[in-house]
Amino acid sequence: MNRLNEALPSLDDYVALFSQGALPILRRTARDLAAMREQEGNVNGKQITQVILGDPLMTLRVLSHLEIHRRQAQNHAITTIDRAVMMIGITPFFRQFDDLPTIEDALADTPAALIGVLGVIGRARRAAHYAREWAIIRHDLDVEEITIAALLHDTTDILCWVFAPTLTAKVHALQRADASLRSAAVQREVFGFAANEIQLALAKKWQLPELLIHLMDESRADNPRVRTVALANDLARHNAKGWGNAAIPDDLTAIQSLLKLNREQLIRRLAIPEEDAIRLMPAPEDASEADAEPPATPD
Repeated sequence: MNRLNEALPSLDDYVALFSQGALPILRRTARDLAAMREQEGNVNGKQITQVILGDPLMTLRVLSHLEIHRRQAQNHAITTIDRAVMMIGITPFFRQFDDLPTIEDALADTPAALIGVLGVIGRARRAAHYAREWAIIRHDLDVEEITIAALLHDTTDILCWVFAPTLTAKVHALQRADASLRSAAVQREVFGFAANEIQLALAKKWQLPELLIHLMDESRADNPRVRTVALANDLARHNAKGWGNAAIPDDLTAIQSLLKLNREQLIRRLAIPEEDAIRLMPAPEDASEADAEPPATPD
């Protein structure tokens, strides 16, 4: 695996770098799938799906594989993992996704980068959880699509740690030095492009379903489904080290608008610790939002 130590001139160059070889997955994912393979006759698709959805890169691999090998008779894309596993079949799945490289092996010589990757994956899982809960509140027509889009939204952050740990560490160092810097601005300074720009280029290269690409495209934030995914990832990024981040009150205001909830209801649903909840409640003169509005209509 080639390591990147300086910015590349184009999105195509990043796509080529991140597309080299097989994407690594978590060692735990590889171990769990290997154990299931040994008990294949007693394993069902739901169990496989649960393992896959714990790993953003494994999720990406499965969806990309299915789209690339879509049959001519299949006139619609598969956008959820349970449907993907059902379409592939359990035995063919284990045959196709056998002996995959792992993130831990790829970063064995850079433990700080491994810690960074595991942090992003934890954040992605949290974003997927938020997005799922909010999609249910909004009566979304397909909750699983929203969940997967949120899980995959920051995949480029994982890939940057794997393929460009030095540059990625520089991004984080700049943000630690100045907490007011926006992530996209720092990414453009160091990599030449924002992570979301690289993400969308990769998604098209890997032939992810158009619907998922649409849901991850923040330029379409006027769409409430896209906004659900984006806000879930924003909140997961901002509360990675607790609820003290200065951006969180703005996040909560935007989420309230999306879900038609008041601040107290939202804080309760997010299970924010009491000491933080008190601080995040609006001042009494601003509490006119306390009355909840009717639930959002389905998309």
